[in-house]
Amino acid sequence: MLDRFNSNSSKPNAVRILAIVFFATALLFALIGTVMGDSFYIRLATEALIFGGLALSVDLLLGHVGLLPLGQALFFGLGAYVSAVVLKEWAASFWLAIIVSMLFCAFAGLIGGLIAIRSKGVYFALISFGLAQVFSRVIYNTRELGASDGMTGVPVVTVVPGLQTDNPLGFFFVTWLVIGGLYLVLRYVMQTPMGRLFGAIRVNEHRVCFLGFGALRFKITAFVAAAVVAGLSGALYPMLRGFVSPELMFFQVSGNAVVNVIVGGSGTLIGALYGAGLLTVLKSILGSFTVHHHIVIGLLFVVVVIAFPRGIVGYLVPVLEARLSKKKTGDNS
Repeated sequence: MLDRFNSNSSKPNAVRILAIVFFATALLFALIGTVMGDSFYIRLATEALIFGGLALSVDLLLGHVGLLPLGQALFFGLGAYVSAVVLKEWAASFWLAIIVSMLFCAFAGLIGGLIAIRSKGVYFALISFGLAQVFSRVIYNTRELGASDGMTGVPVVTVVPGLQTDNPLGFFFVTWLVIGGLYLVLRYVMQTPMGRLFGAIRVNEHRVCFLGFGALRFKITAFVAAAVVAGLSGALYPMLRGFVSPELMFFQVSGNAVVNVIVGGSGTLIGALYGAGLLTVLKSILGSFTVHHHIVIGLLFVVVVIAFPRGIVGYLVPVLEARLSKKKTGDNS
């Protein structure tokens, strides 16, 4: 009975093709930067993937559970700060920083979920926004964490023997594998009974309760999972940039992630990565010409919402599926 709520089951081929195209394009972008001898493009591609991980966490809540998180940058920033503290104060260990950041964000996600998840609609969005504002101001005024200046001097660490985080192409591949792994895990989860329940909650939460499932428990599970995904992505940020700042928790970061998801296609997962990649590159290009690049991005957002209400990937999937079905029919005949 829950199969009717699974929006992803009927279009696996098109989504798989679009996912392959995205990750192949990211690789090509980084390789072009390597051939040109300019690490800027490699680091830009890496940053796009990192913010793509944040967008994945937003899409998990918004596109699959129906919860609008306006404060998801809280967990992204927490992951970044925990990673920076571990690397500077504990040990310069890539894996320790990743694991501690994930555990810390899982705990923070559980606490935040217990506070916010009982609310619905705009109230949930405002509570998540408020939590991010509170924590960002706390960090902004904590001298031990660098206060408004943030934390600098994050050391270079070894990921595996022979590969350090100051190697632009090497760290790109690490990020590519991490974000690709997150995408595959989330894609798999969405095909499981739990993923179908997430979709059922988004469509009709009351009917899920009538079926005998505890919707609140699954919403908290999704909230914690989204916090871990955002925290893991954030943990990579100080390794790329060498610093963290309270701005990572500001509303602008959360708002950008929501825009990435809507532009790319809410509920598709791969659309979140497309949106993050497109807008990160576009912001970098436009930013080199004008400081008012947000105007262009805002106009793009309006055009996409009007012309493609399901997002870029949401538009491409049925078109690609139709062509694949037509080709298959032609081959069979």
